[in-house]
Amino acid sequence: MGNKDSKKSGKKNSQLVLRLDKEERDAFVELCKDMDTSAAREIRGFIRRFMKENSED
Repeated sequence: MGNKDSKKSGKKNSQLVLRLDKEERDAFVELCKDMDTSAAREIRGFIRRFMKENSED
C-alpha cells in the first residue's frame, strides 16, 4: 500500500493541550453546539486565521 500525504488524508496527528476554567470550557462547548459546530473546529479555524494574519510572508 502506498503512503498517503497526511495533509491530503485530512487526518490530524497532533494535539494541543489547554487549561481552561471548567465553566468557560463548558460555555464554549455549549455555544459551539448551539451554532452547529464543534469546539475543535472553531479552535482550528482560530489558529489558521491567527497564523495567516500574523505570518511574516
